[in-house]
Amino acid sequence: MKISILGCGWLGLPLGSYLASKDYEVWGTTTSPEKIELLQNADIQPILLNFRPEADGDVSTLLNSDVLIISIPPRAGKQGNDFHPQQIKYLLKSLSNFPGKILYISSTSVYPDTNSVISEEGPVLSDHPLLEAEALLQQSAIPVTILRCGGLMGYDRIAGKYFIGKTVETGEVPVNFVHRDDVISIIERILKQQAWDEIFNVVAPEHPRRKAVYERNAQDHGWQAPTFVNPPQPLSYKIISSEKIQRVLSYHFSYSNPLDFK
Repeated sequence: MKISILGCGWLGLPLGSYLASKDYEVWGTTTSPEKIELLQNADIQPILLNFRPEADGDVSTLLNSDVLIISIPPRAGKQGNDFHPQQIKYLLKSLSNFPGKILYISSTSVYPDTNSVISEEGPVLSDHPLLEAEALLQQSAIPVTILRCGGLMGYDRIAGKYFIGKTVETGEVPVNFVHRDDVISIIERILKQQAWDEIFNVVAPEHPRRKAVYERNAQDHGWQAPTFVNPPQPLSYKIISSEKIQRVLSYHFSYSNPLDFK
């Protein structure tokens, strides 16, 4: 099976390397000529390609894939909310005769804070750029599965690292994190089971409070823990359910509790 990964960043690069080790033929895009060798060393066939938002580079290799995995950050803050949906529009124009399937990496940020548990059928933020991108892909004739991932963690991404010695008001808010290893394993499971035309929440099943996670991180790494203070008003939150993906794919998370992420 030939897999193309649009965006070989923090998730896409190790994903491609892992799939290559499982005898998939993997092609991956980078926007930087300096990263060509990095992809080659990971057994990924490199493609120099950028969407600005129109395609700048060779799109033809993507057209010959069995599965295209889209893993590009929306960068809404830098480029504006319309930029990422425009990228998807130009991509779909290039894929008008695409014979394969698409796996799109989205985010649980499409859900509002409801102070409750949210499944894939729950309310969404209708003006969210990722939701617009999802809709564009779903409206195409290409089978697509959408992974709404929680906060991607693991390895060098340690939640408490970004709050060393800081003052934090969100200590009592539950987290919606997922370990990168689980995301990669879930993607492989989707490829094997051919689980297309689905939306899955990809979040660790347990949701400890931020205070517990940051304090555990500080303890494990010898950092100064944040100072936790109560906000003037209780903060709203959401708890993202991953029950569907566990049930449909018979998937058991390797890292079910963010307190145990490594």
